[in-house]
Amino acid sequence: MAITTISPHELAARQARGEVCELIDVRTPVEFQEVHVAFARNVPLDRLDPKALMSARNGASQQPLYVICRSGNRASQACEKFLAAGSTNIVNVAGGTLAWEHAGLPVTRGKKAISLERQVRIAAGLLVLTGAVLGYFVNLNWIGLSAFVGAGLAFAGITDTCAMGMLLARMPWNQVATSSPSSAVAGSKPSDSKQCPPQSNKSCCG
Repeated sequence: MAITTISPHELAARQARGEVCELIDVRTPVEFQEVHVAFARNVPLDRLDPKALMSARNGASQQPLYVICRSGNRASQACEKFLAAGSTNIVNVAGGTLAWEHAGLPVTRGKKAISLERQVRIAAGLLVLTGAVLGYFVNLNWIGLSAFVGAGLAFAGITDTCAMGMLLARMPWNQVATSSPSSAVAGSKPSDSKQCPPQSNKSCCG
């Protein structure tokens, strides 16, 4: 089944008309904290449990559930998870938070952060460079590190999954403190904290 999409302008118009617009943002907590749509709540992709979340919606389960990320890639993966779990009224916000910002629509801003996509590029680049340098100056076998990273990136592109992104998403610098008693649980209704604690699953950037 094809994933349904909606433009940022159309979603904003629906929300302005008073329609029920439940929006989840599947980026990391730190990315969400930096900038997010004001009425979104954070349910990171690697913690997403579609069945639990849909069950917690109760009376709102017949309303569309809108999904957003940075540029659309992770939101598409989240939509696929919902579809695989049997949920059909799932809508991907085209272009993600970047498109929402570029459209001049209101966002909530916080502390500046490095996006997961940039982190993957930085980490992959450093590993390839390290393998090349060590292979030249220390031992030729270190070239295998660069080859391994290259193969991993190719696999990520072919399968649309990213082991490095999944790993980086769980790093401490991509998390935020969740000491507030009002913290939300993945799959729960929206709360003031807009954060959801972990469950395992794959993740990728974008």
